[in-house]
Amino acid sequence: MAVKITYFVHGTTTDNENEVSSGWYDVELSDLGIQQSKELKDLIKDKGIDIVFCSDLKRAVDSAELTFKGDIEIIKDRRLRECNYGKYNAQPSKIVEPLQKQNITKKFPEGESYEDVKKRMNDFIEFLKENYNGKHIAIVAHKAPQLALDVLLGGQSWEQAIAADWRKKKKWQPGWNYIVN
Repeated sequence: MAVKITYFVHGTTTDNENEVSSGWYDVELSDLGIQQSKELKDLIKDKGIDIVFCSDLKRAVDSAELTFKGDIEIIKDRRLRECNYGKYNAQPSKIVEPLQKQNITKKFPEGESYEDVKKRMNDFIEFLKENYNGKHIAIVAHKAPQLALDVLLGGQSWEQAIAADWRKKKKWQPGWNYIVN
């Protein structure tokens, strides 16, 4: 048996609209993000999701609740948080984005590395294997945890995952699927 994961990225935030990389800074969904999360409900209603896990950061919680509340149980899990950019949390994306490749193994000052995110996500995957085998799990979270899944489950290097990130090509879709064997 396997665990099927459908990964959803939180709705657009006010920081996204202002080209700010939030990291662990807790930011609100924008009006667009609220609309996106509500519209997602109709796009995925027949996916057969058993349970939803979301990051404990407000933008992910709000997105999960707008999409799933009242239909499917939602569990907050801090392992699904965005990368902690440390002193670069809530800083302009034009500063933070170029630092990503430099901080795959090296921690952001006062923060964590992408490898730290990968360790959190690996721990979460092991938890899913032990507790949700045969289930379809939804995750509502952020960029770095999704890239970590591309590395852990998709066989990509960090460099490949960062280079192929859908955000660079503006190729959003209503969920990305992963299988945990």
